[in-house]
Amino acid sequence: MSDKFDSKALREAEAQFLKPCTFMLSVAQLEQLPEADLDEIAFAGRSNVGKSSLINALFNQKKLAKTSSTPGRTQYLNFFNFDNKLYLVDLPGYGYAKAPEKTVRQWQAVLKTYLRGRPNLRRVFLLIDSRHGIKSEDLEIMKMLDVSAVSYQIVLTKTDKISVFELEKAIAQTAEEISKHAAALPDIITTSSEKKIGLDILKAEICSLF
Repeated sequence: MSDKFDSKALREAEAQFLKPCTFMLSVAQLEQLPEADLDEIAFAGRSNVGKSSLINALFNQKKLAKTSSTPGRTQYLNFFNFDNKLYLVDLPGYGYAKAPEKTVRQWQAVLKTYLRGRPNLRRVFLLIDSRHGIKSEDLEIMKMLDVSAVSYQIVLTKTDKISVFELEKAIAQTAEEISKHAAALPDIITTSSEKKIGLDILKAEICSLF
């Protein structure tokens, strides 16, 4: 868990997140990617890990990122413009999708190519459900990010759904795993979109990138 931000940094980050974040476009093919004229961060994770809910909670908007009760519905790279300072990308959930296999392979290929080759990508925030921990699908993405030298940081989600003991165990297991990965940052952010836990730390982390 991170304790590197003082109260001033947290206040400044909260103020920054009151500024506009607007949807730009959905990308299904690499040719549709916007110009790399701003730094960029991306949110990745298994389907139903709570990516859209977390993005909405960060900006205190209910419908900025679309949520769905059906895992695997998001099959596009969804770009948002954060105050003309940063592009935020909601990546397709992986590990489950109610879509034809050919379609799944196509958008997974787009995802992997994007992660390997986007020059302005500063960091990937890799969301892990705290109830389930790092799974094989997560390890595949982590290994790919290691090889591509893309810096990434683990964000544990839904921490309000488990006990303090279970959370401590999840943090310890996650820390042990990320110590094996060259591109993984050591600080683990624990969050709950529903209870607004850890959002201040995540906001400060994002603001430290621009």
